[in-house]
Parts: sequence; C-alpha cells; structure tokens
Amino acid sequence: MKKMKILSFLIAAVLTLACNDGKKTEKGATLMTQVEEVPVQTQNYDSVKADTIEVGNVTRSKAEWKQLLSPEEYEILREAGTEPAFRNVYYNNKKQGIYYCGGCNLPLYSSNTKFDSGTGWPSFYAPIDSKLVKRKIDRRYGMERVEVVCAQCDSHLGHIFPYEGVPTEERHCLNSLALDFKQMDI
Repeated sequence: MKKMKILSFLIAAVLTLACNDGKKTEKGATLMTQVEEVPVQTQNYDSVKADTIEVGNVTRSKAEWKQLLSPEEYEILREAGTEPAFRNVYYNNKKQGIYYCGGCNLPLYSSNTKFDSGTGWPSFYAPIDSKLVKRKIDRRYGMERVEVVCAQCDSHLGHIFPYEGVPTEERHCLNSLALDFKQMDI
C-alpha cells in the first residue's frame, strides 16, 4: 500500500512538472495572489456573446454521470484525472471556434485565447468570461495547485499556472476530454 502511495505521488509530480513546463514568472511563488489579482476581461464573439451566457446549476448523480460520459471522460471530468500530453485531440487544434464543457455544454473558452504552450495540452490565457469557470485549491498529491472547474456542473477541466507572454500571465492547462469543440467563425 505504501508503495502505491509513493508511486501515485511520483506520477502526480511528473504530470505537474510536465504541465507546468511553461514559462515561469517571478510571481509564480505567489500563484494564488497572482491568480486573484489578474483581471479577466469579458470578450464578445459573433456566435457566443459572453454577456448573454447564463450559468445554471447542473447536478447529476454518480450513476447519471457514468451513463452520460465515457469511462475516460468520467475519469477526467468527475474524478479530476489527467490525460496524456501530446496524445489528446485539442492540444494542437488550430481551428477557430468555441470550446464547451464536456459535462454540460456551457461555452467556456474561445480559440481567440488559445495558444501553443508546448506542454501537450490545450492552453488558454482566459475563459470567455470569468463567471464561466471557478477556481479551487487542489491539494492532491502533496502539493497546492489552482484547479479550474466548470461553473455550471463543477466538472474538472484542468489547472491554472503562471505564464509570461500572454495578456493575463496565466495558462489554463486543460484536458481535451473535458471539452467539446465547435468550429465557427469568430
């Protein structure tokens, strides 16, 4: 049992280091302060207007989620899993469009804020509107990170890391399996 805990910790550490392989800022040491201080501006898009998106409250039982999602999606969205880097559908997606929550179809991110972080996961510097996602402290695996979840159904999307060179100086490192992409001109 102790070997499994050590193995789990090592795997989590490797995943965190891989996902946090982007540019670091001096502010990285105060991640929570940085995250709270960064203003996220509302952006309007042709097909999805941020000010018209209403965030409801989607609650489902564990059995309902398991019926709705594939086992892989369930692991990511409901159990806060992480998919492999560079082997996921959206990390290298260059098409214009909107990324929706894989659990409830709430529009979350636009290709306008997507960038290539070189980490192997889809990376965005901001959601369409800050009201669409929630930030939580994630203390799993003996470390503290900022988890990002859907504001409507509380599905795990990924984590937020400091990152220089983008307007918000943060990178939303997301799982492709947590998202549905709809191509559109924006």
